[in-house]
Amino acid sequence: PADAPILTLAVTSPHMTLPHLQDWVETRLVGKLSQVSGVGMVSMGGGLRPAVRIRGNPTALALRRLGFEDLRIAIINNNVDLPKGSFDGPNHSVTVDANDQLHDAASYRQVVITYLNGAPVRIGDVAEVVDDAEDVHLAAWKNDTPAIIVNIQRQPGANVIQVSDRIKALLPKLQNSLPESVKVELLSDRTTTIRASVHEIQFELMLAIALVVMVIFLFLRSLPATLIPAFAVPVSLIGTLGVMYLANFSINNLTLMSLTIATGFVVDDAIVMIENISRYREMGEDARTAAFTGSRQIGFTILSLTFSLIAVLIPLLFMSDVIGRLFREFAITLAVTILISAFVSLTLTPMLCAHMLGGKEAPETGWRLHWKQFLDRLIQSYARWLDIALHHQGLVLFTALLTLILTAALYLYLPKGFFPIQDTGILQAITQGPQTISFGAMRREQFSLAQKILKDPAVESLSSFIGVDGSNTTINSGRMMINLKPFDQRGEEKSIQAIMRRLHETMVQSHSALEVYFQPVQDMTLEDTLSRTQYQLTLESPKIAEIQRWVPLLLEKMRHIPSLRNVASDQQDQGKRIFLDIDRDNALRLGVSVAALDNLLYDAFSQRIVSTIFTQSNQYRVILESGPQFSQTPNQLHLFYVPGANGAQVPLDQLAHIRETTGPLSIHHLGQFPAATLSFNLAPHQSLGQAVEAIDQAVNKLNLPQSMELQFQGAARAYQKSLSSTLLLLLAAVVTMYIVLGVLYESYIHPITILSTLPSAAVGALLALFLTGHDLDILGVIGIVLLIGIVKKNAIMMI
Repeated sequence: PADAPILTLAVTSPHMTLPHLQDWVETRLVGKLSQVSGVGMVSMGGGLRPAVRIRGNPTALALRRLGFEDLRIAIINNNVDLPKGSFDGPNHSVTVDANDQLHDAASYRQVVITYLNGAPVRIGDVAEVVDDAEDVHLAAWKNDTPAIIVNIQRQPGANVIQVSDRIKALLPKLQNSLPESVKVELLSDRTTTIRASVHEIQFELMLAIALVVMVIFLFLRSLPATLIPAFAVPVSLIGTLGVMYLANFSINNLTLMSLTIATGFVVDDAIVMIENISRYREMGEDARTAAFTGSRQIGFTILSLTFSLIAVLIPLLFMSDVIGRLFREFAITLAVTILISAFVSLTLTPMLCAHMLGGKEAPETGWRLHWKQFLDRLIQSYARWLDIALHHQGLVLFTALLTLILTAALYLYLPKGFFPIQDTGILQAITQGPQTISFGAMRREQFSLAQKILKDPAVESLSSFIGVDGSNTTINSGRMMINLKPFDQRGEEKSIQAIMRRLHETMVQSHSALEVYFQPVQDMTLEDTLSRTQYQLTLESPKIAEIQRWVPLLLEKMRHIPSLRNVASDQQDQGKRIFLDIDRDNALRLGVSVAALDNLLYDAFSQRIVSTIFTQSNQYRVILESGPQFSQTPNQLHLFYVPGANGAQVPLDQLAHIRETTGPLSIHHLGQFPAATLSFNLAPHQSLGQAVEAIDQAVNKLNLPQSMELQFQGAARAYQKSLSSTLLLLLAAVVTMYIVLGVLYESYIHPITILSTLPSAAVGALLALFLTGHDLDILGVIGIVLLIGIVKKNAIMMI
């Protein structure tokens, strides 16, 4: 439900009314889009479905001794659509039909309610009858133009790019099926950044392959020796793609990232194999003997490299919750690539060496000679430093201990995060007005805000919506989807965080009656409900009074936490309410039932659906209400009458005492109990870990009742779970690798020697995060796990 639509369409027409346009969209557009494979839901914003609205005049009805219930019964009795049967004779059958349905406002005006003094009283005499919308408290805009907004969401697990392509291929046909004045425009496309990121990773994969081959050539300085490991890259990647196809994996950012990372791993085994075979060739062995002897000698080392590296990935396969499901494809793809590369290095590489490697090569000249001399000097320098280290073993061990301590300190000090904020080019804005605001005022304020946002240099377009639907639960709430310009066209401040801050400052300076909350739309979202800002926590209690008391206190506490911004709550319990205290004794004396009084209120003020018009393609409602001029303020309740004894019409204010109170506009639930959701964004340069810790401290100071339960939701909840398992994940990777190395080497000491190199590598990674101002998030942890594997490979080859 909280997932942003993959595509947003805006349907406009300069010549059609919005209800007429809605009818075309619903019958010609939405149905076809819903049938596209992979589409989960198609919803409409500002969907003003056509209807016949009958607006009763309470004064005119009372003068004719009639009430709203008489009006409702007349509508029900004059618009029916029941089976009528057929005649079945000896030779022919005849179906029975009748004009029992009324289809437009003109027909309803002529319906007779009753006869008064021999003259008919028609609906048109006591009510205004118009062809209008089923719910007039809905509105939507494309930029500043009234429109029908069509939001398309995908099914869980569906490939977002494939679904988008199918829809885009269908749109020209759907446009041709609509009237010429109706324009369907693609307002936002979430796949734009997804396609760009996939294309970028594909480029990075090709670049990684080219760089790997170039580095191999620089160090081996032989074209045949370079081509042999270069063959291992495409063979390993092609084999991995085959396994991905059988496992039903898709080409996405994570699998492409694993293939890019694997490019560096797959050539290591082949290079080790080539170096060993080349050594035998230089000793005078023939090609076949050298390939056989060299591969047999180095085979165990390659197996050690492969299985110990896969051992590092095993903890990733067993990560739980959302993170485990997310990175399982990444870990499996990388592990399969490494396995296939080991098989290639033990089979294809020796065979190619037997046919392509020469014996002793001619003396090197030119740039090769200079490069070789540089490498020789580098090796000599390494030998001198190694000799110094061996003569100061105590100092080296002390330094290793310091790096271990520094690694632990940096891990504890670094701010912890979850996922970095992604710039998808789309912002979502939630607007909230005062709890007593009317729909007309909300409409004006929302339209004014949209115009101000469109003036921002980074904003390209937006869609805006107000009214009660599946996402908005109250009239005082609205939504906007803001599409940003391409990154290089956004002006001086290009980052999405800077744009959100600037827009928020603009809203504050505009002195609007609405509060606006911005959050960037993410390709991956873990929330199951739509909140005003990015991160959520809920307070739950079986007692609604506790929710009403403690949520404002916690909200105030959170607004004073420096690491939080835009703290908001979905609790709205201060709406203006008119309470009718019914005088039951007086009502009974006047022959008025409580049911009759409730029916009057329902008929007059609730846009009551009283009948249905059936057509071949759709069905439309008949709405009963009082005229808008009679429903402006509670002071007009005295104009309404309730039928009493002997057909008398009793003024409503004689039956009840009317008083103003406050009450909730809506009551949210989590599971079975009342709940309220508080949401927040992070302050600049603050991490999610710091925010969660500060909130926990604020909650502890409040001393909430034991009957109340507080829990984070969505990304914040997943972060809490990942925080408890991150250190265990790293320790599990180390322990698993120790066990595998112990089995392979049949030794307790060699694995410890290999693992002793890990702290120096980890401290470098953590220092890099610290110096660049990045959090230690999930991607950082995955990078450290991979770093463990790289360092371990170097140590194994040294041993």
